Amino acid sequence: MIKRSGSAVWSGAIKDGKGSISTQSGALDNTQYGFNTRFENGPGTNPEELIGAAHAGCFTMALSGQLGEAGMTAQKLTTTATVSLDKTDDGFTISAVHLNLVATIPGANQEAFEAAVLRAKNNCPVSKLLNAAITLDARLEE
Repeated sequence: MIKRSGSAVWSGAIKDGKGSISTQSGALDNTQYGFNTRFENGPGTNPEELIGAAHAGCFTMALSGQLGEAGMTAQKLTTTATVSLDKTDDGFTISAVHLNLVATIPGANQEAFEAAVLRAKNNCPVSKLLNAAITLDARLEE
């Protein structure tokens, strides 16, 4: 079993408080986050973009493995994960994630590409973790 960790520190009230997020690897080290970075466009990060980055990274790596099993090697895979945070009666909910993939795979077969993309979307560990509608657009470039 592999375990990875992230941590957060928060001081103050929700709107005027400040926090920082760090990762075990040090890739994030006391990175600023707060109300203004989550609900406005202030400097720093927020949980939703971190989830988006994690999902994009997980899906893209999983797709590379699926492509390899299908005999294809990508020259380049670029994925953007857009995480939707909606206000509901119960507060806020991450309601959906949309993956947008642009792939450059010389000699790729469209049908095999689409099957590999679907397997990666359904089976990457972050997709399995999220209880949200996960949609996907995938385009194979020549």
